[in-house]
Amino acid sequence: MPLVAGSRLGNYDIIAPLGAGGMGEVYRAHDLRLGRDVAIKVLPEELAASPDRLARFEREARIVARLNHPNIVTLYSIEEAAGTRFITMELVEGRSLTDLLVPGGMPAGQVLDVMTSVADALAVAHAKGIVHRDLKPGNVMVTTDGRVKVLDFGLAKLAPTELEPPRASSATIAAPLSMVGEVLGTVPYMAPEQIFGEAIDARADVFSFGVLTFELIAGRRPFVGATTWETTAAIMRDDPPALTRLRPETPVELERAVNHCLAKQPNDRFQSAGQLATELRAIQRALQRALERGVSPAVPREPHPVASIAVLPFANRSADADDEYFSDGLADEMIGLLAKIKGLRVSARASSFAFKGRSVSAEEVGRALNVATLLDGSVRRAGSRVRISVQLVQVADGGHLWSETYDRTIDDIFAVQDDIARSVVKELRTTLLGENADSAASGRAQVEVDRAARGRSTDAEAYRLYLLARYFLDQLSRESTAKAITYLTQAVQRDPRFASAWVELSVAYVREVGWGWVADDTGFARARAAVERALELEPDLADAHAQISWIQMFHDWNWGSARMSLGRALELAPGSASAIRLSGVLATILGNTSEAIAIFRRALDHDPLSAAAYHSLGFALHAVDDHAGAEEAYRKALELAPQRVGTRSFLAQTLLAQGRVEEAADEARQEPEDGFRLCAVAITAHALGRVAASDAALRELVDKHADLWGLQVAEVHAARGDVDEAFRWLERAFERRDTGLARAKTNPSLRALHDDARWATLLERMGLGDGSAPG
Repeated sequence: MPLVAGSRLGNYDIIAPLGAGGMGEVYRAHDLRLGRDVAIKVLPEELAASPDRLARFEREARIVARLNHPNIVTLYSIEEAAGTRFITMELVEGRSLTDLLVPGGMPAGQVLDVMTSVADALAVAHAKGIVHRDLKPGNVMVTTDGRVKVLDFGLAKLAPTELEPPRASSATIAAPLSMVGEVLGTVPYMAPEQIFGEAIDARADVFSFGVLTFELIAGRRPFVGATTWETTAAIMRDDPPALTRLRPETPVELERAVNHCLAKQPNDRFQSAGQLATELRAIQRALQRALERGVSPAVPREPHPVASIAVLPFANRSADADDEYFSDGLADEMIGLLAKIKGLRVSARASSFAFKGRSVSAEEVGRALNVATLLDGSVRRAGSRVRISVQLVQVADGGHLWSETYDRTIDDIFAVQDDIARSVVKELRTTLLGENADSAASGRAQVEVDRAARGRSTDAEAYRLYLLARYFLDQLSRESTAKAITYLTQAVQRDPRFASAWVELSVAYVREVGWGWVADDTGFARARAAVERALELEPDLADAHAQISWIQMFHDWNWGSARMSLGRALELAPGSASAIRLSGVLATILGNTSEAIAIFRRALDHDPLSAAAYHSLGFALHAVDDHAGAEEAYRKALELAPQRVGTRSFLAQTLLAQGRVEEAADEARQEPEDGFRLCAVAITAHALGRVAASDAALRELVDKHADLWGLQVAEVHAARGDVDEAFRWLERAFERRDTGLARAKTNPSLRALHDDARWATLLERMGLGDGSAPG
């Protein structure tokens, strides 16, 4: 019978179950002798009596014991206690590729990072005559610190010199699509020869590797079917779809390599995983060079993808102009609701709201936002009554696909939102995608909308306070943020289960920290408590997972957890431009700046008028010394949001790198936030040889902002060549967990410190590697 938490097996305390499969049950346990947590795999009681199963279990232990590689789970021991046979293994904490798979696919650079490590692991196994035979997403883990581990060689089979007799193909294809069957393997990832039950070798793993790599890139498998039989037929018969059609930004060389893996005949594939790993590394180097030259980092934009929509700001038709927060809020909520519907591409709020108050045609908006449809509307409030008129417009010809007017009370506002979302989803999928307009389509749309609506309140007054708070958050000032916090606090007091309001409260607290308005520890404690409350209420709230990733990056410096949180956010809301952008921020932090540039351009494809995305792109381009590109991105951010905090300061420094010192000084003086302004003024004055002015700005920065702006003080000292002082202030920033320090590895303002031994030590303490220069 299964072990239970708190029980003991030999010298091990059982902590919790981790999972189960055809080859055994896995538990987290504590080794009482060595004082460490391990993974224990035991053979279930009902199978222990089977000599065949027992022999296979013991063979697994012998096989894994022969492997020693950083990307393969480590076997510690083979033991028996109380009649139970088990092995103890390295406890791998993280998430499997099953959990990290993102609809629409992962960036090519990220896929290459993961799969090159998998190829290395397989190469070591193959060199020892071991074939994995069950390579699939669930058997590859990414640990909390970003390492790749290949798991479960329980289905491994020794190479042809030690082969067992082949099993019948009928048994093979009887295995369920998503489970390990009696015959070894998982059908969608099996090579053709494995399906037929023929003798297999390392080239079967190469085929499975190709299936997995394809799935990571495209967000779908290359061979699909509604049943096991259809899937096996597709594997045997069909060519894989073109990756460059599904994901146009995919390097041609990578598509070619994947297709080479997926050849039907083993002799036509890569003949070893070592050969495959060498090829992937060559593709990585080529991709890096291309990105650095600016040849292909941009994600090509689809010409008006059909399942795409922008929600324009709803016009406020109420007698009271102050009700604008309500009309804006309803449109904003519709964006958030539709963005969580899988299969729809929704323009982000920043881009859609750029057209507020402007008289432009549907064609102009569609072209600017690269969408095929627009949702437009108006709102009229009178006391407790509200009239909402909406229309769905096709960009291509300006024709109306659907329109409706709702006369309801405020208490019915949630039902109205759901009605609109359901109608939009059904109309897009029936009119534009050719699905049947039947009751089943309505049912599917209702299920999707219900799922997307998680986290909101059903209390009309709490919802009104929430909309009011978001209206003030958009104004980006210290005073408006404080007002937003007040309204959000009132909203969650009125409805403590309002998960989305808890997320927004966390966002507001983080802004106070990030822009130096409150102390880091105080702000992050509040922000963490708020978003954790949201996750307690709604574990599948995409915005909450994206929000906690910010805290994990900029306060915890826990890069593995941040990666997992962002993966979950994108799994739940694949069209979230903010989650995509944060993925780019994490890549920048880790020094993967070329990958970050590609991700930011992907974010801009979803949100082409986002000042935040342009600012992030500018920072990444600056980090790889593309100063002209950085300047263009920063200026675009300022065009979209002239008072955006920090952007002029960063623009000043990229102008300085181009030798345009007077222009840099002028931009520095216009920076709206005092801490950023004084930092940039001190640096540019020093570059102009104005020592007294630089000293004065630095002194004012220290006197007024030493507690919250230590990193900026360090940047000034670094620019002035005061290396010891720069490190003294960096140490203060480290002790206070200054938010800006997270980007230290790629911060161009600190580049003068890279040759000092203290630099590498600082980065190691932050978990950012050996301190090598970014690139």
